[in-house]
Formats: sequence, structure tokens, C-alpha cells
Amino acid sequence: MRHKDPDGPIRVRQSAAAPSPDLNLLRTFLAVYRSGSFTAAAGLLGLSQPTVTTQIRALERQTGRELFQRLPRGVAPTPVAHDLAARVAAPLDALAAVAGHDIAPDEPAAPVHLAGPAELLCTRVLPTLAPLAADGVRLRVTMGLTDPLLEELRSGRYDLVIATVRPRGRALAAVPLMDEEFVLVAAPAWADRLRERLAADGPAALHAVPLVTYAEDLPIARRYWRHVFGTRLSCPAAVTVPDLRGVLAAVAAGAGFTVLPRFLCQDELASGALVPLHEPDDPPINTGYLVQRPGRPDNPDVTRVRDLILEAGRTW
Repeated sequence: MRHKDPDGPIRVRQSAAAPSPDLNLLRTFLAVYRSGSFTAAAGLLGLSQPTVTTQIRALERQTGRELFQRLPRGVAPTPVAHDLAARVAAPLDALAAVAGHDIAPDEPAAPVHLAGPAELLCTRVLPTLAPLAADGVRLRVTMGLTDPLLEELRSGRYDLVIATVRPRGRALAAVPLMDEEFVLVAAPAWADRLRERLAADGPAALHAVPLVTYAEDLPIARRYWRHVFGTRLSCPAAVTVPDLRGVLAAVAAGAGFTVLPRFLCQDELASGALVPLHEPDDPPINTGYLVQRPGRPDNPDVTRVRDLILEAGRTW
């Protein structure tokens, strides 16, 4: 007999008339919960999308509660689903490991699919992971923007994603990786002309100087202006380059000014190729996260890559 508490978790009394959900239904539920859609879960499980839909409906009938809110794209877990996932995820992951998902000694592990911002991957992450290649770890690296990468992580395309924002909800597990500080910089020729004017006139002193950025909507520069100057950035971009390393190269060559993560330009700041135009007591800082789907990965190399990135992130 099933008892429902509208404000509490599902409670099921064992009886012949109301059996507990079988493992296949729970596995399907967990795949949908982690991937965020019936279609993505079907691909992960090797099932058809109608079969996944049927199994979720069967589980909802057995529990007497709605588990997922159907959206135009994918599904959103209900509070009941969050509660159920918290109770079944660890046992199901442990059962999958015992059932033979471990890698045979003579079988190469699958590649680790890692994604994140191009600049951080190239300047920090890949040099950190280089020793793993000699140990037989295979890597497949994708560079891109956080939001689409997180969607593809939910669908099972990636094992790990370095994200510039913490993902919402409980379908993904995120661990803080590093804090990046943003700095307003220009080449010495511009800096010599601008620093005193900037101190006297504020950000208006930069309106006549070319702004170099990686996107037309100026996300990093707008944030800097709002946080440091307490005003909106009103000047348009003179040069846009969809890679902060290109922005760095253009500004170091004298194209104008920009706002960059300090980790990316620290060598140029140390050498004098770039000069900070303003050094506020409270610079804007953004936290990066290492994100994966909850549970124990089938591939042990995913854990090796994850642990090495997190250890190195403490020094970045």
C-alpha cells in the first residue's frame, strides 16, 4: 500500500499489490535525471526514446508522483525526483561497478572527453594533464562556451566540463576550481597617456581609445565597468576576436585596451609588454568550476583527470 505525503518523500509499504520499482526503471530514471532529457537518456542506455518515456511513466504510476516536468527542450526534475535521485544514485552506481563495468586489464580505457574555455584549457589545463598521456590516458578536448558545453555534458557527450558559472539544479556536480581576477590593461604606449587621465576623469578617459574584446556584447568589460566604476560601459568594441589569446596579442601590439583574466596575461604584465591601467582594491573575480554528472564514472581515467585538474587548480 502506498502512502503519499504532499510535503515529504515517497513512502512505499511492501505488498504484493504495490511492488517496489524494479532496477531497470530506476536506472532509466537516473539517466533521465542526469542527462536532462528522455532523448539523451535513451542514447546513454541504448534504448529507444519511446521506451524511456514508457518506463518513466510506469515509475510515476508506481510512485504516484510526477518525477519530471516536461519542457519544450528536455525535462526538469521535480522535488520528488531530487529526493529519489539522492537515495538511489549511489547504490545504482555501486551496482553498475560490481556488474562488470570495470575495465579489463588488457583493454584500453575509453578516452576522457573534456571541454571548457579555450584559453584556460590551452594555458593551464593541457600542460597539467600532459604527463597522463605517457601513462596511456587518452584525451579528447573540446573548446567552447559554458552554456552549450553544460547541455552537452548533461546529454553524455563529455565526461568533464570546466565552466565559468555554477550550473543550476542537482543534475550536475560542480566543484570550485579557481578564482580568476580581471585586470584592465593596455600596451605601455597607451598606458603612459591614459593612467593619469583615468585617475582624474574616471572611465570617460577611455572613450576615445579602441576597445578590444572577444564578443560584441563585451561581457568581461561590462562586468568590470559595473563592478569597479559603478557605471555602464558605453563605448563599442573596435576589435573583436573570439579568443582571449588573440585579444591579448592585439592589445600587446598596441591596438587599444581590454580587460583580461590575470592568469592569462601575467607573463606580459611581468615583462612590461602590458601595463595595468587601474588597480582597484576590490577587482572583479569570477569562480571557475569543474563539472561532471553525479556518480562514479565508469572510466577510471575520468577520476584521474578530474583529481589532477583539481590539485593543480589550487595554484592557478
